[in-house]
Amino acid sequence: MRREGLVPGVLYGGVGEPVSFAVEDRALRTALAAVGAVLEVALDGGRPTPAVLKQSQRHPVRGQLMHVDLVRVRLDQPIQATVAVELLGAEDSPGIRDGGVLEQVTHSVQVEALPTAIPESIGHDVSEMSIGDTLVLAALQAPEGVTLLGDLDEIVIATLIPPRLRLEDEEEIEQETELVGESEGAADAHAESAQAADDAAPGDHGE
Repeated sequence: MRREGLVPGVLYGGVGEPVSFAVEDRALRTALAAVGAVLEVALDGGRPTPAVLKQSQRHPVRGQLMHVDLVRVRLDQPIQATVAVELLGAEDSPGIRDGGVLEQVTHSVQVEALPTAIPESIGHDVSEMSIGDTLVLAALQAPEGVTLLGDLDEIVIATLIPPRLRLEDEEEIEQETELVGESEGAADAHAESAQAADDAAPGDHGE
């Protein structure tokens, strides 16, 4: 099927038994690219069933879809889904202008909403962040009808850390450390030689 440009999959959940199917690769990619990605799945010309993507497998090298799992849903009942977090305006933040580095710790969050209300991503404006600031889940503004799941005050989305040492500064520190180590080694060797000479010299025993 894959050689013929088809992607195998399985549809399960809700009312009905699991059903295997195959769909044209390009049509599937186009459908999954839609915002919200609630699919109308009609098998063998039957009545369309709303479904969402539960899991997909891709070729590790070519990246093409190898298999998909779809789950039946009801459009009037909320579901849980994973949504990407997009940070906006980082280049305008005071922390970035001062040389800080924005580290995004969490790239996706769990939400609950009606299938048709699941957003493709949740954006957050970080243009006011300064060095030392931390962005937590509670600060995100979910669209109307979407509930953020998880510990709102404990899940860290991003932090703005102080400037890192430049590469040349790190190399200079390493070189200084090596020189100090060599100097200390030479001093130790000199002290050991002097001690050996003292030990080898004739002692004064009153003769």
